[in-house]
Amino acid sequence: MASENSPLLAYRLLGEEGVSFPANGAGGPGGAPARKLSTFLGVVVPTVLSMFSIVVFLRIGFVVGHAGLLQALAMLLVAYVILALTVLSVCAIATNGAVRGGGAYFMISRTLGPEVGGSIGLMFYLANVCGCAVSLLGLVEAILDVFGADASGSSGLRVLPQGYGWSLLYGSLLLGLVGGVCTLGAGLYARASFLTFLLVSGSLASVLVSFVAVGPRDIPLAPRPGPNGSSLPPQVGHFTGFNSSTLKANLDAGYAKDYTTGALMTFASVFAVLFNGCTGIMAGANMSGELKDPSRAIPLGTIVAVAYTFFIYILLFFLSSFTCDRVLLQEDYGFFRAISLWPPLVLVGIYATSLSASMSSLIGASRILHALAQDDLFGVVLAPAKVVSRGGNPWGAVLYSWGLVQLVLLAGKLNTLAAVVTVFYLVAYAAVDLSCLSLEWASAPNFRPTFNLFSWHTCLLGVASCLLMMFLISPGAAGGSLLLMGLLSALLTARGGPSSWGYVSQALLFHQVRKYLLRLDVRKDHVKFWRPQLLLLVGNPRGTLPLLRLANQLKKGGLYVLGHVTLGDLDSLPSDPVQPQYGAWLSLVDRAQVKAFVDLTLSPSVRQGAQHLLRISGLGGMKPNTLVLGFYDDAAPQDHFLTDPAFSEPADGTQEAGAPALSTLFPPPRAPGSPRALSPQDYVATVADALKMNKNVVLARACGALPPERLSRGSGGTSQLHHVDVWPLNLLRPRGGPGYVDVCGLFLLQMATILGMVPAWHSARLRIFLCLGPREAPGAAEGRLRALLSQLRIRAEVREVVWGEGAASEEPPEEEEEGDFVNGRRGDAEAEALACSANALVRAQQGRGRGGPGGPEEGDGEVGPTTALTFLYLPRPPADSARYLRYLALLEILSRDLGPTLLIHGVTPVTCTDL
Repeated sequence: MASENSPLLAYRLLGEEGVSFPANGAGGPGGAPARKLSTFLGVVVPTVLSMFSIVVFLRIGFVVGHAGLLQALAMLLVAYVILALTVLSVCAIATNGAVRGGGAYFMISRTLGPEVGGSIGLMFYLANVCGCAVSLLGLVEAILDVFGADASGSSGLRVLPQGYGWSLLYGSLLLGLVGGVCTLGAGLYARASFLTFLLVSGSLASVLVSFVAVGPRDIPLAPRPGPNGSSLPPQVGHFTGFNSSTLKANLDAGYAKDYTTGALMTFASVFAVLFNGCTGIMAGANMSGELKDPSRAIPLGTIVAVAYTFFIYILLFFLSSFTCDRVLLQEDYGFFRAISLWPPLVLVGIYATSLSASMSSLIGASRILHALAQDDLFGVVLAPAKVVSRGGNPWGAVLYSWGLVQLVLLAGKLNTLAAVVTVFYLVAYAAVDLSCLSLEWASAPNFRPTFNLFSWHTCLLGVASCLLMMFLISPGAAGGSLLLMGLLSALLTARGGPSSWGYVSQALLFHQVRKYLLRLDVRKDHVKFWRPQLLLLVGNPRGTLPLLRLANQLKKGGLYVLGHVTLGDLDSLPSDPVQPQYGAWLSLVDRAQVKAFVDLTLSPSVRQGAQHLLRISGLGGMKPNTLVLGFYDDAAPQDHFLTDPAFSEPADGTQEAGAPALSTLFPPPRAPGSPRALSPQDYVATVADALKMNKNVVLARACGALPPERLSRGSGGTSQLHHVDVWPLNLLRPRGGPGYVDVCGLFLLQMATILGMVPAWHSARLRIFLCLGPREAPGAAEGRLRALLSQLRIRAEVREVVWGEGAASEEPPEEEEEGDFVNGRRGDAEAEALACSANALVRAQQGRGRGGPGGPEEGDGEVGPTTALTFLYLPRPPADSARYLRYLALLEILSRDLGPTLLIHGVTPVTCTDL
């Protein structure tokens, strides 16, 4: 935990004098809306009215008439299975903690993170906007069926002009009424919804009684236009009362053209219209900001509403199939009015449920939009939606949503929008199921919902069924919605979002990584699959940025750990000084764009801290096998933060508010001549410790002189070519023979080859140098090395070089061991002369171009590409610690003025010629 500020600490159960405080600060100061809606008024009523919408009065005949009773029941069952699975997920998430304003968006975003949550929230917002438009279009259709001037054959007044423009005008006027109610606040909406609920219940009761009380009758239908613009003969529908023959005729499907759009209906198109009448299960969740107890009200109220509407739909399907013939069902979607005991009551129910559904969608959309604006995910685009009234009503979001609904009304046909609205809702439902599935799979200890009637099976089935139905209903709309969601997620990822919400992806990754780390058995390691796993010890990252990036290139998909030792003793400190430093180091990793972990420790000395990191860094089979250190010399440290573009602070003020500049989190580089935290003896001792612990060692010198394009993440397509030189022999003990095939020499070849696999180094040419022994004929060692390189699949240019003046004239005796020069068996002057000679030899080869077959002396002397990086064999430190300073001095002479150099000693086998 970064701090002790837990969400639980924000809950004040009892204030002074025993006054209770609402959770989440609801009803507090600052214009927050007061939570005063009960389960019935805040969840059951809006959910029932939203799920009924216009479908219960004007599309029951449409569904049964085209699909038949059996397929209609199947559609209803499929729809409610999807809804039930989603409701289970909603209940689980809603009872796992406090739910604030925003409903489904709040639950999804706080579970899946801002990127996915923001995109899904916007999709769900669009679904509510389109749902509001669909309800208004259905209401306009119902009004014109009675009062339209072209409603011939009806018993209405027929006074309203008809046409596309007039329908748009009527829809706009009704939208103004709905928007006015929503602008005045949730309290007025709740009271209006309750009145509407009473009207709709009374109207439905009259319809159900009419099916039983009304006798058989013939119902004249409005004439339909013919294929050539002429009117077809008038048709008559029949209400037969309860009749088994009518039921039998209505069992099977009979898909025909929809008389409102002229399109031929299919299972998918009819299901889209039906499902659009069942998409109101989130109406109660959308009111989460106004509910007294959302964690209890949302599950209970939603389940009651879903069960009630399912029962009503089943009853209406059966009654319609028993009493109405196919012609009446297909050609008069408003037949309830024709068979009612009192037709005006049906009209009241139609108008009331349409208005209520549109109000529910609009107020739900405004709450989602307000929550999106408050989270500031889309910047200034949604800034107007943050405006709230003194009572906390987001009237700015209502006006914003009102404008979008007005645009959607331009579509003009209810059935045209049904598929798009259904797909948008299915996307949101799938996201809710995915949120619950992620939480269940992550096995997070804090996922403890009080609602337990769910499992990962129900969540997974809910996701699959939503996606399947999306593509069955409209592949184009489904693909478009998923593409839009992906683009929105990419946009939010690029902008960044609040990290305090929690990301379920991190919990899932932790769960999976732990499982696979347990399966990564070190006893099954094989040299064929060896890769470098680096521990880079960093004192001050200001002076080591080039080395930090070069090590990132050398890791070849392996573990990369940045280690830092803070000097101190925990016994004498009030708290651990290491923990607060992690944030700065993680920011460094992000800015430098390297794939590294950070491991910090506290120790009385750097040497002991390095031992700690070498022993305990990593986990299981992922532990560092190579220690990387900067070279210990007297060069003045450079501040690469000042010259690296990635570490320049933004001048446009885009830096996160309150976040300190990265340059202030690390101390300035050490001044020349100032004391160091690590002594020369401890530096060499650290190298010796690593070798004793069977770790490979890399000492990096002058990496700041590397060409910038070689440290970039690009393809390295530069016009200037460079060499990478490898000297796989110990230049402080040169000899010919088979010495180039020892473990350390092969390790050098492997590391140089790995670097060549990095895109930025693709164009660099690998050169391998061999030193001829005094008695060895030219070409013999080169031939053996070329054969070895062929077996290892390494492409390189091999060169033999001959020692010049200052080299040993005789081959060292066989009893001499590696490191004799640095161990003091030869004089200091002789060792220094040999190091100087080796350094001169390397520098001479760095400036030469491609020579002839006999080596650089026999070539034409043409100057070619320069050497970008040199790999040198690092001798083992002397056994006598008193010789550490002499050893370090010889290394300094050997690598002096060579440019970027890596001195490497490998102790583990890394190459294999087998398949």
